[in-house]
Amino acid sequence: MSMLLIRGTFRVPATAQPDGDTIPFVPDDTADWKLVPGRKRIVPAPDGRASIRLESVDTLETHYEGPYGPVQHQPLDLAHRAANELLAWVGFASVDRHEDETVSTIPDSVPGFILTRGADIHGRCVALVGRGTPPACSGYEIRVEEGLLKKTANFHLISLGLAYPTFYTGFPEELREVLTAAALQARAAKKGVWADDADVTTQGAKICGMSSITAANGAVLLPKLFRRLKEYIDLHPDPDSDPAEPLLSSFPSYLAGSADTYRITSEGKEVTGLHRVVKVDGDTVRMLRLPEELVFEEK
Repeated sequence: MSMLLIRGTFRVPATAQPDGDTIPFVPDDTADWKLVPGRKRIVPAPDGRASIRLESVDTLETHYEGPYGPVQHQPLDLAHRAANELLAWVGFASVDRHEDETVSTIPDSVPGFILTRGADIHGRCVALVGRGTPPACSGYEIRVEEGLLKKTANFHLISLGLAYPTFYTGFPEELREVLTAAALQARAAKKGVWADDADVTTQGAKICGMSSITAANGAVLLPKLFRRLKEYIDLHPDPDSDPAEPLLSSFPSYLAGSADTYRITSEGKEVTGLHRVVKVDGDTVRMLRLPEELVFEEK
């Protein structure tokens, strides 16, 4: 697959709250942002900076608001490990994280590059993240194969078990297979999220309220499932308000209404609604499919 290469620097301003799957980036030539395709164009900050959303990875949320309630986070130990690992991998020697999720880094910026196939519907640049000297000139499209993919932060985070593989239709199958293999190895070694998640996302997590998924000892879940649960619980803030109706009784309907469209790779068919791959049994919720078995439609 060919991707646009842009050379520049990773730079974290004082107001940014970087997590494990986003990082601020400034091209050496800010006009390069105009080369990035997508239905919504990238609009950089006055300093040329824009947020990079890492391609095909999803890490635990450090601050997710959603449409209905206050900002929440997943268990922060693993969430911060992913965020700090990303910054350390690109070249920041020191990362000091503050209570408001902003960070101070040493040095202020580090050189690197991105490989992108375009911006998403929110105007975020979705990309593979590389460090140091790029393999080609900035502003040109180059072919990305297994060897180059394995040199990216995306592959690194999945191989450490600090990120879940989360695929979309525009990312080619041969590259998905490389990241899937890394995820399988991390899961087998019980690294990172898999140390806890192996018995939670697919085996079942008991949900008794928001703290079940946000506290330090809360369930470690696939971030997409966490986001849907957080949104749902925001609409049902008192789990004891109606003992006859368990908290999760309407969760399948909520998932159906959210209308996530995706393909189950083992079945080769496209379906709509995560209720088709999420089972609710009383106060327990679990995924019926592993993350790498789903390929979501790009909107």
